[in-house]
Amino acid sequence: MPDSTRQLNLNLFLLAGGHHEAAWRHAGSDSDRLYDVAYYQDLARRAEAAKLDAVFFADVPALAFDVRFTARFGLEPITLLSAIAAVTERIGLIATTSTTYSEPYNLARLFGTLDHISKGRAGWNIVTTGSPDVAQNFGLSEHPAYGDRYQRAAEYLEVVSKLWDSWEDDAIVGDRESGQYANADKIHPINHAGRHFQVRGALTTPRSPQGRPVYVQAGSSEDGRAFAARFAEAIFTAHQRLSDAQDFYRDIKARAAALGRRPEHIKILPGISPFIASTEAEARKLEQEFNELIQPEYSLNQLHRLLDIDLRGHDLDAPFPIHLLSEQSPRAIASRFQVVRGIVERDRPTLRELLHRLAGGRGHWVVAGAPEQIADQIQS
Repeated sequence: MPDSTRQLNLNLFLLAGGHHEAAWRHAGSDSDRLYDVAYYQDLARRAEAAKLDAVFFADVPALAFDVRFTARFGLEPITLLSAIAAVTERIGLIATTSTTYSEPYNLARLFGTLDHISKGRAGWNIVTTGSPDVAQNFGLSEHPAYGDRYQRAAEYLEVVSKLWDSWEDDAIVGDRESGQYANADKIHPINHAGRHFQVRGALTTPRSPQGRPVYVQAGSSEDGRAFAARFAEAIFTAHQRLSDAQDFYRDIKARAAALGRRPEHIKILPGISPFIASTEAEARKLEQEFNELIQPEYSLNQLHRLLDIDLRGHDLDAPFPIHLLSEQSPRAIASRFQVVRGIVERDRPTLRELLHRLAGGRGHWVVAGAPEQIADQIQS
């Protein structure tokens, strides 16, 4: 018998301009409200009323998209989630922040504050940042190497975890009669001295309701899986086939168990980008409307970022040139490269068909159907 106690975790990933790269152009979009905090507050309240578990914001600290064609550059997520926290009560609040392009002490303060404001609903999507565009915004001449970013991330997690634990639960006394506000013996400098960080501590804010944010991670490469198995409590991942998702699930759970963690404490959250309408025919028509709005120049630039292949000038209706996919490319170790390669090898699409497949989810699972069909596919 199936386990009737099992329950889906559903999270709303809000991306400025929509997940389909041309969504902002559609007549039904609210693209004029992308920098209006009330817009995101409204969406979060609707998600909370629908019993979703969390809202999630991605972030890249650089203008990494072609601003001529897209509306994907958004507001800073921790600030935005603080505003959302003020008008919601239960829904989780997950913000993306990079371990490569931030400092542990500042991040610990920001998420500690968000957890206090939200009464214990903060989550941190931990990224090492794959975009090389970011480096020169932070005084670096070049983007740190892939392995170096994950080594820094591991030490970063060690430091912020110490900082969030630097106040004991009962450090605040608040005794008006004696005049003692806090017990200094229960507030501890961390005195961290490592390869990447020198941090004295303690944190400036007392222990938050959760103690620390929920740790979320989104990398599926070899280093990303090892990192997730060690630290993550929820993993956002992209898969096109059920068998691939099952393999990923088994691998993460086995790695976590080998590290002495309880595998059932890790949630695997595959991404889905659905087109939903009253009937399947209407949903597919909606998907077609979106795809007809893409700007091929933008789409090809995005494909270049994913695969390190420049296909500008290639016939859009010719088969994708699979022979150009190189495992020697610096991008080949990235999980999204492998997802796209799988699509190309299995389905042999034309270049235009591949651009349409990627336009709605950048490698995440894109489906179209009536609500019941979408629900059935999610359950499957």
